[in-house]
Amino acid sequence: MKAIARLENNPKYISYRKGRKTILPIVQSLLETTGIDLKNGGGVPEIRRFQDHYTEYKIVVYSGLNCEDIIFEGQVTSEKRVNLLYDGVNRHYHVITNLTGAMSMRYICDACNQSSRSAVTHRCREK
Repeated sequence: MKAIARLENNPKYISYRKGRKTILPIVQSLLETTGIDLKNGGGVPEIRRFQDHYTEYKIVVYSGLNCEDIIFEGQVTSEKRVNLLYDGVNRHYHVITNLTGAMSMRYICDACNQSSRSAVTHRCREK
């Protein structure tokens, strides 16, 4: 929810990010709508169900901060992308707001998920 609020420039994003209780009813409603139970944390099956619900966003989950550490990539054609970092110990997802900054790269292609010095020098078969 926080990642989508940020993508959509939702004015409540800052309060969501700070952990204020304003997001709790929205999350509870989403979980009821999708039938997802997160009492024991969430894994890839739960992310698949979120992706099925949020078809206008491409969800990409990384297990580490390298381009090849993708553990889930939604099969959705969308310019709107939600990048998450999975914490396997706590079964929790952290929003990556700046993918190139998090991975210390200059450019990361949204289509093929490979890094390059720049978009100009990158040769991509996906785009």
